[in-house]
Amino acid sequence: MTAPAIREGDLLMGADAIAGFLGVTRRQVYRLVYDEIIPSFKLGGTVAARRSSLTKWMEGLEGNRAAS
Repeated sequence: MTAPAIREGDLLMGADAIAGFLGVTRRQVYRLVYDEIIPSFKLGGTVAARRSSLTKWMEGLEGNRAAS
């Protein structure tokens, strides 16, 4: 079985890259990762996330807010 292909530019490596994408601080990224709030994973000890996963996560938040 092969791993799913990662789209070019979809990978965010490091808390700074994730923070820039989400518009939050680096410290907030570490808290969101620690609390397992955002979809993330570690690559060689470095926190990483996919733009596509974070976008889907944010869309889910918007959907939850509209439903309430």
